[in-house]
Amino acid sequence: MRRTTDPTVRGGALRRPAPGAAPVPDQASRPGPSPAPRPRRDRLRREVTPWLFMLIPLVLLVVFTYAPVINMIAYSFTDWDGVSPDLKATGVHNYVDIFTRPELFQVFFVSGYYLAASVVQIAAALYFATVLSFHTRFRNFFKGVLFFPYLINGVAIGFVFLYFFQDGGTLDSVLRLFGAETERAWLGTSTSANISLAGVSVWRYMGLNFVLFLGAIQSIPGELYEASELDGANRWQQFRHIIAPGIRPILSLSVILSVSGSLSVFEIPYIMTGGATGTETFVIQTVKLAFQFNKTGLASAAAVVLLLIILLVTWVQRRLVPDDKVDLV
Repeated sequence: MRRTTDPTVRGGALRRPAPGAAPVPDQASRPGPSPAPRPRRDRLRREVTPWLFMLIPLVLLVVFTYAPVINMIAYSFTDWDGVSPDLKATGVHNYVDIFTRPELFQVFFVSGYYLAASVVQIAAALYFATVLSFHTRFRNFFKGVLFFPYLINGVAIGFVFLYFFQDGGTLDSVLRLFGAETERAWLGTSTSANISLAGVSVWRYMGLNFVLFLGAIQSIPGELYEASELDGANRWQQFRHIIAPGIRPILSLSVILSVSGSLSVFEIPYIMTGGATGTETFVIQTVKLAFQFNKTGLASAAAVVLLLIILLVTWVQRRLVPDDKVDLV
């Protein structure tokens, strides 16, 4: 006979529990495992929780970015002076003025100086980032020197270089040390002034591109450099076949920032020349229209045009150079 393992049975007979002892629960009546949480509630929690963290940033973004842009677009169809509570709708009259009056649209040609300077800026930043990414003496010191100008306030930079370019100023004194006698007014003519101001922008913003390039280069696996050195590759070949493809997304981002920055230059020329001697940019002109001539409607239309041009240039650039995933392995 098969012996049972039930604790209430001994030797095949039913064993009664002792008096006063707690009854042994039956197997069928024992509590089972707790029910699993409902998946619908967990899925809802996972979907809602990220939005709770993003709620405050989204509110700030809408209040201080999208709402002003919508108001600006609405003002661009009026003749509002920025003070009067009355707004008179004028349709597309402001946009017609911008594209038909040469003095309003030709200031975009000044951006050509800064666009050319951005090419020099990106090339110089890429060169220094490549050199300092390898083992170079005092490379940490040079990293700080190159990035330091980007940390300085733009107003301070404007005043420093205002004295740097003045007649008999720092630049003329340095040139005399090398035997060059010059009394040229660096900010006196349109061409020399725009070249000088564009050079200041190169000095200031090169540090940002330098840091972006340096971080992208240092993120490339070191095994690729070791393998290329074993194959006899020199520095130029490493740059061409490893560094340049590896930093292509960052290079594309720098081009977008440089083009948009060239079209919206304001700080340095406004402080150093105030837009005089042919250095007035589109943004300086927009500020003057709004706050000096009280033509807020026309200034809003100019700002909308600038925004659309930047978006268009960015879209074209993204179409020409798509942001593909880089795989160097």
